[in-house]
Amino acid sequence: MNASTLRRFLLPTVLPILLVAAWHAGVRITGTRLIPVPQDVALMLYDFAFGGLYDDAYSKTLHIHLWQSFTRVYMGFFAAALVGIPLGLLIGRIKAIRDFVDPTLQLLRPVPVTAWLPLSMIFFGIGPNAAIFLVFLGAFYPIVFNTTFGVRSVDNRLFEAAAMLGCTGSSLFRQVVLPASLPAILNGLRLGHGFAWILIVVGEMTGVQQGLGATIMDGRMLSRSELVIAGMLVIGIAGFTTDRVLVMLNNHVLKWSPQHRV
Repeated sequence: MNASTLRRFLLPTVLPILLVAAWHAGVRITGTRLIPVPQDVALMLYDFAFGGLYDDAYSKTLHIHLWQSFTRVYMGFFAAALVGIPLGLLIGRIKAIRDFVDPTLQLLRPVPVTAWLPLSMIFFGIGPNAAIFLVFLGAFYPIVFNTTFGVRSVDNRLFEAAAMLGCTGSSLFRQVVLPASLPAILNGLRLGHGFAWILIVVGEMTGVQQGLGATIMDGRMLSRSELVIAGMLVIGIAGFTTDRVLVMLNNHVLKWSPQHRV
């Protein structure tokens, strides 16, 4: 492994190490009992994953909570993509649909997802469906608006050239609109994916018993800060790992366009 490769892998670890050191020093200097030291969180993470330390209700349950959150995140995310991409294509390409739908979307977009929490529990009841709905809302807007932007950014000369070649209707969408707007669509998917993981904690405030967000809320109620931080770290690692998968997908799909690769 040459020096440049080693630097590329080691450099991203410097800031997290500095943050952990600052966290440890801050707790020791202030003497606070409200925030645990990193070692306590590491022990909690180990017990959360493998058990054998505390033997409480959260020991060796990480796989259960992670899977529950994972399914809710991706059910909401894929539903948002399924609705948002076609709708964004239509809004971006057809003015009548844009005039009809876009003002309502712009009106609803500023409403925080947390404001939908009480209504989601009325609509879907207490449980996972309300959580999936909130994740859907958070992921939907970045996807639909980035798709719309991508379509509206397509150079008109491409449409003119396609028309001269007899490309119209659905074939125009497949051969011109979709490929040209694909970088913006993939960017919207990545943003929506990030919001989906962000909002799983809010989504799991809807009375679900299992999930990383539910675990974090339990830790708050029990004044177990180490459990709260452990849940946060698991969400961060899961979100980062799955984001890398999206980056690889983006780079594979857009290998014909180096300037749009991440």
